[in-house]
Amino acid sequence: MFATLLAVLVALVLGHLAHSLAVAVRNYAWFDGWLAWLDAKFPEDGFWRGRYGIVLALLPPLLAVGLFQAALDGPMYGLPALLFGVAALFYAWGPRDLDHDVEAIVDAPDDGSRRAAAARLWPSARQVPNVDGPAAVEAVFNNALRRWFGVLFWFLLLGPFGALLYRLAAIAAEEAAPRLPAGTAEGARTLLVALDWPVAQLMTLSMALVGNFDVVASAWKRNGGDAFALDTGFLAAAGRASVRSEIADEAEEYTESGVPASSALLAELGPLPELRDAMSLVWRILLVWLAVLALFVVAGWVS
Repeated sequence: MFATLLAVLVALVLGHLAHSLAVAVRNYAWFDGWLAWLDAKFPEDGFWRGRYGIVLALLPPLLAVGLFQAALDGPMYGLPALLFGVAALFYAWGPRDLDHDVEAIVDAPDDGSRRAAAARLWPSARQVPNVDGPAAVEAVFNNALRRWFGVLFWFLLLGPFGALLYRLAAIAAEEAAPRLPAGTAEGARTLLVALDWPVAQLMTLSMALVGNFDVVASAWKRNGGDAFALDTGFLAAAGRASVRSEIADEAEEYTESGVPASSALLAELGPLPELRDAMSLVWRILLVWLAVLALFVVAGWVS
């Protein structure tokens, strides 16, 4: 467990500080080429073009990673496994830096630039960028799920195999979906939602712990979070409700001190306070996850 925590911390620091390295390394053109080859190899209706066809795309790279991961488990006191874990998590993280993308939207000088920057938060061709408060908050939480927490959860559960599984499933369901057969793309989207569901539940629980518990719990329940359905819409709804509650609390504090709330929030948080609050909330959720992981490490040492 200590090796897992160390791998997570190293990958996080590298991804945040070595931005140019991350951009260079996180290249998935090989997977796009592999998907294109499969589509050309199986032009007729068959397994590839059905909802389970995505298995053909995922099985070879994941099998290779799984075998390599198993081979490294044990030798040299686990050092090769640790290095492989760091490399796999660093590769699967992102692929873009969420902090930089949110800052680019907030710091954009005009509406045109702001919308161009916001397009990075909507990777799917089916989605239209929107910088309005609630839509932007939803995009931040959805991107946090896809860029950070989905990869992290499956890495913690399955190691490098899990991290690559999540990243390749996300690519197939989002960026590559327009180029895939309809049945294959639908299967990829179903797989991604299945991978997302437990992560979204844990993110919402963490959000309730670091924010207004009653507000988050109410939004979670109203939007089907208590149902066993392959739908993660409750995460965005809880995020919107939590950010709205935090901004309302800040506005109330300024009003009580005699300062106009709108001008004070604009001066402190910029033109899009929802985005900054959403990003702050995402960081707090990540800290909760890391703190829980650290507690498991300490408990292992004590026992």
